[in-house]
Amino acid sequence: MFWPFNHFRKPRTAPRGTIEAIYGMIVTQAREPSFYRDLAVPDTVNGRFDLLVLHLWLVLRRLRATGEAGALSQALFDRFCNDMDDNLREMGVGDLTVPKRMQGFGEAFYGRTAAYDMAMEAGDEPLAQALCKNILNGEAIEQARQLAAYAEAVIATLDRLDEAALRGASWKFPLPAHADAQP
Repeated sequence: MFWPFNHFRKPRTAPRGTIEAIYGMIVTQAREPSFYRDLAVPDTVNGRFDLLVLHLWLVLRRLRATGEAGALSQALFDRFCNDMDDNLREMGVGDLTVPKRMQGFGEAFYGRTAAYDMAMEAGDEPLAQALCKNILNGEAIEQARQLAAYAEAVIATLDRLDEAALRGASWKFPLPAHADAQP
């Protein structure tokens, strides 16, 4: 039955299981050893953070392209923030310092995603340069090019998904070692 006041209700939120599944996939992929072994990503807290941001950006980019930038995107970003907060506390960062560090994470996230968005519009080499700067500390441009090819493979994989598959987390990230072999 149609209820005329439905538009006054709180907006729909993405189901928690969906968020956990997609965010879990992002975290798992960011921990893939071949990034650190083969693509020169520093196996440090910062290196892992940068790969997490890259993968989150790739998924959020896909959601934005399909007009799904609402509840699911916000829920994924909120899950990321909660994860960063939890990690800080596990590392022993004090309650008074956590907000300042979280602000730094937010600035890093928005700065990197803006750089990646601009680079994507400019082509392959600008994306490799942005990845080199943000993830590889300005070194290893060849590995940055491989990382850019991987990002393009992820974009192609995500672009082929319909909304149900994307929301259902019934897809996989390509392997980084085989990114250049993917369509």
